[in-house]
Order: sequence, then C-alpha cells, then structure tokens
Amino acid sequence: RPGDRWPTSRASESEAEACFRRAAELARQQSARSLELRATLSLARLLARQGKTADAEALLAESFGGFAEGGETSDLRDAAVALRSLRHRA
Repeated sequence: RPGDRWPTSRASESEAEACFRRAAELARQQSARSLELRATLSLARLLARQGKTADAEALLAESFGGFAEGGETSDLRDAAVALRSLRHRA
C-alpha cells in the first residue's frame, strides 16, 4: 500500500509485529472494529512479506469476517483484496 514503510531488519520486524498485534488487541478491547481491521491488515501484510502467508490469511479472515458483506469503506475493500491475494498464494 502506498505510504507503508517496512522494517529493514529482523529486530525491526519483530518490533513492528508486536506493535501491530498490540494495536489490534487494544482496538478489540475498545470494540473499535475498523481500527482492529486496519491493524490486522498491516500485520497480515508484514507476515506475508515474511513468508507466513497462512498465518496472515487466518488473522485477516478472522478480523474481516466480523463485518457484514458488501462493506464499502476503503479499509474493508483493502482487506478483501488482501485476503483474496493471500488465499491465492496459499
């Protein structure tokens, strides 16, 4: 996604993963589903870059599955595209 900046070292990737997981968890605790989806989408993209496609797909599918079909927000569209891409790779 334009504007995404990816970590450049293994340590940075671990830190980024921990931050994305924490952001998703905080959003879940606050019932902020759109923010949870956004954090999970970023985490899924990071995991996919690391070759962890199955993990990325499972996390994103769980988060995305909580939304009604046909959502028209950009986050829902981005998540749907990413999920299709992950399923295609698996």
